[in-house]
Amino acid sequence: MPTLNPQSPSHPDLKSPQSSKAKDQALSDRRFKTLDMTMKRNQFKHDALIEVLHKAQESFGYLEEEVLIYIARGLKLPLSRVYGVATFYHLFSLKPSGAHTCIVCLGTACYVKGSSKVLQALEQELGTSVGNTSADGKVSLLSARCIGACGIAPAVVFDGVVAGKIEPEETLKRIQAWEAED
Repeated sequence: MPTLNPQSPSHPDLKSPQSSKAKDQALSDRRFKTLDMTMKRNQFKHDALIEVLHKAQESFGYLEEEVLIYIARGLKLPLSRVYGVATFYHLFSLKPSGAHTCIVCLGTACYVKGSSKVLQALEQELGTSVGNTSADGKVSLLSARCIGACGIAPAVVFDGVVAGKIEPEETLKRIQAWEAED
């Protein structure tokens, strides 16, 4: 697989025709068909990039290199622009997510009430840092500037469910329960 170079708007894969194997795979994969429909519905306009990236992430789970190249070709955009948008917005991920997500709020109220201690305990327990997934692939650890739950600070979001006034010990118990699942 070619190395993604976001600095190069003339990525070699954008100029060369797709290999027949890659083209066949893309044509038979419903996820690529979904992207094609989204691009077509938007008349392949450049300003549809964010919508197409959202659809790609929804379909694939994350934005892998092949998908970014496919979108760049479909919208006739430089790969550097597609990559730039995908990395600018925090809702897009270039790496696969874990089976579970844990988002620690680092807004002012949460930080003052101890969210940094919660985050530190999670990093130690998971053996990873913010923005990454544990080695076993079970938990993605993320942070947010503010989740809007200042009244229940410190707040942590476990698989989309907000938990407030949470201590590091309680957070670790929840994570350990996820890790024990099989």
